[in-house]
Amino acid sequence: MKKIIPFNKNIIFQSNVSEITSISLEHTLHVENDHLINGDFIISGEYLMTDTSTETEYFSYTLPFEINYDEKYDLSNVSVDIDDFYYEIVNDNMLHVDIEVRVDKLVLKELEAVDRNVVEIESEEKSDIREDVVDSINENEIINMEIDEEKEDNQNINTTNIFETIDDTENYVTYKVYIVREEDTVETIMTKYNISKDKLELYNNIENINKGDKLIIPCADA
Repeated sequence: MKKIIPFNKNIIFQSNVSEITSISLEHTLHVENDHLINGDFIISGEYLMTDTSTETEYFSYTLPFEINYDEKYDLSNVSVDIDDFYYEIVNDNMLHVDIEVRVDKLVLKELEAVDRNVVEIESEEKSDIREDVVDSINENEIINMEIDEEKEDNQNINTTNIFETIDDTENYVTYKVYIVREEDTVETIMTKYNISKDKLELYNNIENINKGDKLIIPCADA
């Protein structure tokens, strides 16, 4: 079973933010115990304070994340990763981030026998009623937080989706988003991030890059 858990946060900057020139997302999410998944998102990058700025400023923020699951879930084989990441600048000094966390291999435990025999069943009709009640519990009281199993495409037109081309099978947890500058070429970007052309082409169309284009730069696990 797969679940997508949405997370959003407004990050307030101490200075004006005109443009995000690069941004990356890392995480330390893990299964803490039988019912808890927690960790941090680490969002970092560079930005320009004004339209006329020539020097970029560095930023880094750590955002805590926690999910408590009901006892009816088995988390022993669960894997946790980032499914998608969006961001936008709000009011010239606020970065709004939307992160979607993917929880894979979530298993629903079998209901204990005691749950099926709370009351003495005296007839077949009562047995059918009791099973209906158990099924209702199974379907509607599994988890203590509201989670949509399938995502709805409700993106704001001003929100930037930077992970549309990412392959879930890749062993990367960090993706730097580089915004192309006027003097950039594919070769200079490859040199700057020590990445091969083949790997860059897996995530981007680099046949004709222009100023302002956003390129996904995958970074391998440390």
